[in-house]
Amino acid sequence: MSWFEVTDPPAVRQATAEAEMVPGLGVACRGVVYIYRPEGHDVVALAGVDLDIAPGESVALLGPSGAGKSTLMSLLAGLLRPAAGRLTVGGHDLVHADDAELQLMRATAVGVVLQGAARNLLPYLSAEQNVRFAQRGAPQSGRGLPAPRDVLALVGLTDPGRNRLRPQRLSPGECQRLALAVALATRPGLLLADEPTSQLDSGARDGVLAALDAVNRAGTTVVLVTHDPDVGRRMGRTVTIRDGRVGAEGRRGEDYAVVGHDGTIHLPQDVLRLVPPGTLLDVEARVDGTVLLVPAGESTVENADAHRR
Repeated sequence: MSWFEVTDPPAVRQATAEAEMVPGLGVACRGVVYIYRPEGHDVVALAGVDLDIAPGESVALLGPSGAGKSTLMSLLAGLLRPAAGRLTVGGHDLVHADDAELQLMRATAVGVVLQGAARNLLPYLSAEQNVRFAQRGAPQSGRGLPAPRDVLALVGLTDPGRNRLRPQRLSPGECQRLALAVALATRPGLLLADEPTSQLDSGARDGVLAALDAVNRAGTTVVLVTHDPDVGRRMGRTVTIRDGRVGAEGRRGEDYAVVGHDGTIHLPQDVLRLVPPGTLLDVEARVDGTVLLVPAGESTVENADAHRR
């Protein structure tokens, strides 16, 4: 039995089954650079990110504070613009799009959950009214918009009485799921969530993760930022951001180094203890298709110097 089957309430399973499938959006980053300029000093937050996310994937961005995870999320949301590189979300070119196109994208195609549930909610509106208000900015289309109660049910908020309450009368876990519902009000193809499980107890965290899984199963591409490796493992894929670049990726609990489009590679920390920065490596391509990285011996270095001369 899977984790989702254990923690997912029957009402959420029913809402997921009844939800109309959403066409997920893909993401493509090529050499994305972002530079902050506080007090006249350049700080490189992202130093050439290469990343592809397929439509319908669920991805967790991991890494230490200051690594560039939230900056990357803001770029994907069109809240920031890259200094260099290419960045597309679905059919949107986020490098060349004007402000009106980016605003329309956030109103229809991309849902954003900022860190801290309260930042996403209007305190003087009920849960259902918060969702309905989020739908006001979306232009009318042929597909129509889901009823607020259906959006709330998708994230596990199924009690009509509690859905008439304002956020301050809901539990922290309910507020976080309401923030997800607000971001999902227009059935976006991409959901971006920054630390959606932070400062929640284990029960509330599992409820939020069950809601995210339900959203993903309905077709939406889900990308979240987290410091919690356990949360990352419950997503389909993990991507570690380190020093402003993609450092590693995870599949089914295994971590892998990633070769960038420019040929660069970030080695895992345990490997760096054996071959610290500045170490010369001999790259050996084997006939069976594998590649071996071997620290170069003195003879290898001398031969290479002689060859260059």
